[in-house]
Amino acid sequence: MDQAAIIGRGTWLDKVAQETAEREERLGRSLSLVRVESGLGASGLPHIGSVGDAIRSYGVKLALESLGHKSELVAYSDDFDGLRKVPVGFPAWLNDYLAHPVSRIPDPLGCHGSYAEHVGSLLRGALDKIGVEYVFQSGAEAYASGKLNGQIRKILASAGVIGKKINELVGQSKYEGSLPYTPVCKSCGRIYVTRAQSFDPEEDTVHYVCEGTKLGERQVDGCGNEGDVKVTEGNGKLMWKVEFAARWSAFDIRFEAYGKELTDSVKINDWVAESILGYPPPYHARYELFQDKSGKKMSKSTGNLVTPDEWLQYASPESLRLLMYKRIVGARNISLEDVPIYMDEYDDLEESYFSKRRDPNQMKDARLRGLYEYSVFLKVPQAKGIHVPYRLLAQLSAVAPEGAVEEFVSKRLATYGMVKVPTPDLSRRISWARGWATREGKTAIEPPELGDAARTAVREFAAALPGLATEEDIQNAAFDAAKRQGLRPGEFFPAVYAVLLGSDRGPRLGPYVMDAGRAEVSRALLAAVGN
Repeated sequence: MDQAAIIGRGTWLDKVAQETAEREERLGRSLSLVRVESGLGASGLPHIGSVGDAIRSYGVKLALESLGHKSELVAYSDDFDGLRKVPVGFPAWLNDYLAHPVSRIPDPLGCHGSYAEHVGSLLRGALDKIGVEYVFQSGAEAYASGKLNGQIRKILASAGVIGKKINELVGQSKYEGSLPYTPVCKSCGRIYVTRAQSFDPEEDTVHYVCEGTKLGERQVDGCGNEGDVKVTEGNGKLMWKVEFAARWSAFDIRFEAYGKELTDSVKINDWVAESILGYPPPYHARYELFQDKSGKKMSKSTGNLVTPDEWLQYASPESLRLLMYKRIVGARNISLEDVPIYMDEYDDLEESYFSKRRDPNQMKDARLRGLYEYSVFLKVPQAKGIHVPYRLLAQLSAVAPEGAVEEFVSKRLATYGMVKVPTPDLSRRISWARGWATREGKTAIEPPELGDAARTAVREFAAALPGLATEEDIQNAAFDAAKRQGLRPGEFFPAVYAVLLGSDRGPRLGPYVMDAGRAEVSRALLAAVGN
């Protein structure tokens, strides 16, 4: 393929960045600063999906900078949203604060000024650990300081037109009878329970009635209060159907990715930005949500999520970045069982990057090299790190003597000829792998798919193991089993490593089997391929 057809580093990030920049040029807007935005949820524990939006947008920022454009990521916290449901693990007394703005709910642990500050600190802390650089913007502060006032006035003045358009676009008639704005009730302090009835542009006030609302499956009754709020004083907020547009216009956002579930909201917001606010909406990239292993959406309220802190307890920031940058299309089922996959895949990318090997497909070669560079946030190290299959580190560290884990694993790896001397990088990897191997709630490893010949050869080798006495006997048995099934060593050994380590490479088999235990290895192999 012609090298000229490769955009930037050949990844989807480069394609999105180029399309964003080209669109800005067509619109005649300045490219002196190209802002990208990510929304930060502030209502529950952060999970991989909630940090994914920011990590992806940060990647687009890096790609824009690679094109020569100054860029920054605006991380907008939705901390003026109301609490819709108490997440799993949070105290039950929070039910008394349903529909209250999360920035006005006490912190359940008492270590921050509010519920929103506590949850927001967890999410921002995760982004900091991952290395994402951003400009933080609190939604509550944006409303209180008047940064959205101009947009609010225009939207409320055109509420009738907007209500009809919403019905036309998505078949929702709700906003034909109320304004797309929800005041904080002066009596009960809740936000979603109010219905905004009219807007007085002379006084900048909205008249409302506290009627109640349905949050999920739960009905939250209003208190019946009727009154007015001044939209310039930060005691109300725009509804999602129009709030994105206001943010884009107020903060001059040129790119924002969004999850598939927000497709209708983005469609409406694009129209509001263009037609009501006179601001061309940002360029978009749509992604699908992460799911748990059962295929269910990860949810803050149900607790079936993987948090970034959990992932980083067992793996590197680079592996989590790789998870986000590998592709943007299609849903993915993610759990902590996938940590070894992404750790080893990152190592493979780095190994290839620093080698002299090149894929004959120039597009693929560029994409893989680009994927590695974005996984290190374009800060390529001087040399590659130590690459040892993650499951091997997990197995060795799990059986290592307490208090001498690093020494035990390092010595075994030296015996296998895989490392020469311990390094800080290896120490971190051993610590991650031991934590992963000994964590609570771990599940059995799914065996890989093997061809019939490989499956038969592995079964024969496993059956012979308990009766073998030396490392050399084990090596010979492996070669013999492969030969009987017409397999080359390069076809057989990766099959064994795939079962035992989840990788196509590993240490010399004889010493490893003696360390791990012949009976234990035999059982593991037979469990994977059948007796």
